Amino acid sequence: MKQRWAAVGMLLCYWSLAWSALPFDQEAVAQAFAGRDGCLSVVDVATGETLTFRPERAAERVAPCSTFKIWNTLLGLNLGLIISTTQPFYAWDGVERPIAMWNADLTLQQAFTASCVPAFQELARRIGPSRMGEWLAQIAYGDQDMSAGVDRFWLPDSASKSLLISPVEQTALMRRLVLGQIPSSPRALATLDSLMSVRTTERGRLCGKTGTGHGAGLDQGLFVGHVRTGKCTLAFACQLRGAGVMGKDARKVIESLLERHGLL
Repeated sequence: MKQRWAAVGMLLCYWSLAWSALPFDQEAVAQAFAGRDGCLSVVDVATGETLTFRPERAAERVAPCSTFKIWNTLLGLNLGLIISTTQPFYAWDGVERPIAMWNADLTLQQAFTASCVPAFQELARRIGPSRMGEWLAQIAYGDQDMSAGVDRFWLPDSASKSLLISPVEQTALMRRLVLGQIPSSPRALATLDSLMSVRTTERGRLCGKTGTGHGAGLDQGLFVGHVRTGKCTLAFACQLRGAGVMGKDARKVIESLLERHGLL
């Protein structure tokens, strides 16, 4: 009997793969990664159909790095601490930092695009530990560990443990965001969508946030977001690993994959 059910399970698995509605498969993703270490989790927002490339990697919880700016920003918008993408958002403290764009006063759009860490650390301090902790629990964000401090828990650090979340969990959260299942005002969601928009073509619109982490024993580049096309809407989380890798490298993997399959 067990053998019979195992055979049925294999047939169902084969059938689901053969009739997959996703626009690309494991082989196509492997080509986009070109032998580099990392993983990809992607889900069709409408159907829930998923594809996981290197599932052992995709299930491993890691520091979210600057991809957490998505959720930090959405909470700030919902609390009324920030209103629009063009308002003054970050007043430079005069400390010279290695990324030149961080050494200036910035609007929300500028800070988000430049991934200005000190700007969003200040936002997290304004939100405060209590409200931030409630938010992490409400959206079920990873292991919800804020022990490193309200203004740095999402950043990798060899001296303290960061919050951890897997690419699979990031993808599930992004799907909920697109479906409107995250507690938020429509205005805040619309503002966040505008902030996350990184590329639009006649075929589709790509929204996302990069993240780069070096430290705590792992060099990684992340790109988390969604793409809306005439064919489908996909939510995804892509991670690359290796010395010197950055979030922009993970974004290039996603863009090459989407371009190759006529989605961007």
